[in-house]
Amino acid sequence: MSSTTKVATSTSWDVRSIWKDCLSTIKDLLGPENNTVYDTWFLPIIPYNIHTNENGFPIITLQVPSQFFYEYLEAHFVNVLRLTIQQYLGESASLQYRILMDTSEENKPLTTQQLSTGIQTQPNKPIYMPLNINGTDTDRNFPNPLVVPGIQKVKIPSQLNSRYTFDNFVEGECNRLARSAGFAVAQKPGRTSFNPLLIYGGVGLGKTHLANAIGLQTKELNPDKCVLYITSEMFMQQYTEAVKNNTRNDFMTFYSMIDVLIIDDIQFWSDKYKGTQEAFFHIFNTLHQNGNQIIITSDKAPSEMKGLDERLLSRLKWGLNARVEVPDVSTRINILKQKLNNDGIVMPKEVVEYVAYSVNTNVRELEGALISLMAQSSLNKKEITLELTREMIDNFVRSSKQDITIEYIQKVICDYTGQSLELVQSRSRKREIVQTRQLIMYFCKKLTSSSLAIIGAKCGNKDHATVLHAYRTIESLLSSDKHIQHVVADLEKRFKQ
Repeated sequence: MSSTTKVATSTSWDVRSIWKDCLSTIKDLLGPENNTVYDTWFLPIIPYNIHTNENGFPIITLQVPSQFFYEYLEAHFVNVLRLTIQQYLGESASLQYRILMDTSEENKPLTTQQLSTGIQTQPNKPIYMPLNINGTDTDRNFPNPLVVPGIQKVKIPSQLNSRYTFDNFVEGECNRLARSAGFAVAQKPGRTSFNPLLIYGGVGLGKTHLANAIGLQTKELNPDKCVLYITSEMFMQQYTEAVKNNTRNDFMTFYSMIDVLIIDDIQFWSDKYKGTQEAFFHIFNTLHQNGNQIIITSDKAPSEMKGLDERLLSRLKWGLNARVEVPDVSTRINILKQKLNNDGIVMPKEVVEYVAYSVNTNVRELEGALISLMAQSSLNKKEITLELTREMIDNFVRSSKQDITIEYIQKVICDYTGQSLELVQSRSRKREIVQTRQLIMYFCKKLTSSSLAIIGAKCGNKDHATVLHAYRTIESLLSSDKHIQHVVADLEKRFKQ
C-alpha cells in the first residue's frame, strides 16, 4: 500500500471495512511465506469499534481471544500493526485491545479476580495501547503472558514452528536414537518410558527441529492435548515476572496443566537462577506424576551440566537422554538433497557432494553454505559449477574457522587428482590410485590429530602400518621427485587458504 493512501475521516469510520483494508495491507507486509503467521495471529482478531479521545484523535478497538494473544501481538507484530493502522487512521491514531477469553462451555467472560495478573482492567474492558511513532513501550509493565489463574483448561497457542516436522527431519546414524524416541513419544505422550525425553548435542544439530516435530506430531494425533514449546530464557522471564507481580502460584498452576511441555536450551539455567530451577523442579514433579510428557533440549548431557540443582539433574536422568551428533557425509548429502528438493532447485551431484564433504561442523552451517552458494550464483548471474562451488565453499570454510577433517582432506585431494573416493578406498593397486591414497594419508597425519588407526580405517580399512608407510613414502619423494613436490605444494596452499 503506498504512503499516499487516503486516511479515513471521522465521517467514514466503518470499523469492519477499515480493518478489512488493514488485513490486506498486513498480509502484503508479511509476504506469502508468512501465510501461517497471518492466519494464526491476525485472522482471529475481531474489529470492535472506532471512537475518538478527548483530543479528537481516533482509537481503534480490536477484540482478541486471550491475554496471551494480546501479549504475543505486542511482542512480535506491534510495528506491523502501528504502520498499518496509522496508514488508515492517521499518525495520531491509537490502538486498544478488548480481551474476550473462551474459558467454559457457557462462553462466559472471566471474573475480575481471575484476570488479576498485573493489568488493572475488568474482563472485556479495553486495554489502551498508544501507537506512538517510535514504538517505545517502556512504561508498560506486562504480566506473565501465560499466567491465567482459576482456569481448569485453557486453549493456548503451542508456539511450535510449523516448518520443523518429522517429514523434513533427515534421519541418520547421528540422530537415529533421538528421532526414534521422539516419534514414539509423539504417538503416546506420557505413556512411554521416555519421560522425560532429553535431547542433547552441539549447536545446529537439529535439537530444536526435533523437539518441534514431536510437538507438531502430538498435536496432529491428539488435537485436544495442550502442547507448549518455550525457550528456557522465556520460562525464566515469566517466572521473574510472576514473582515480581506476586502471581507465582498462578504461574505454577498454569504449567501444571500442560499435557506436553517442551523446554528448549535448558543449559542456560545457572546458579543465579535458583528460583527458576526450584519452580521447574516442582512443575516437573507434578507433570511426571500426572503422566504428562516433558521434553527438554540441551547442548550437554546432564552429567556435564554446571549450575543445575542436583535434584533437578537427577530428574533429567529418569527417562531417556538421547544424543544428536555431527552428521556423517551421507547424512549431510541427504540433508542438502532434501533442502534442494523442497526449494525446487536442481544442482549437480558433484557440487552437492563437495559442499557435504567440505562443511562438517553442523546442519546450520551446512545449510548456510548452500544458501551462500545459491546467492553467489543468483547475484552474479553465474551457473553453479564445481569451480564456483570450490571458490565459495573454500572461503566459507576459512571464515568459519572449522578444523580440517579426514573427510575434507579426502575430498580436496580426490578433486585435485581426479580420482573417486570409492576407488581410493578400494583395494586397487593402480599407480595413480595408490599415490592419491598415500597423499591422503600423508596430509591426514600431518594436518589432523587423528590416530594412524583411525586414518587407516577411513582410507579403506588399512592398518596403522600402511598409513605410516604412506607418510614416509611421500616424505621420501619430497626430497627427490619434483612432480610430488609440486603436487604437495599445491595441496598445502589449498589447505592453508
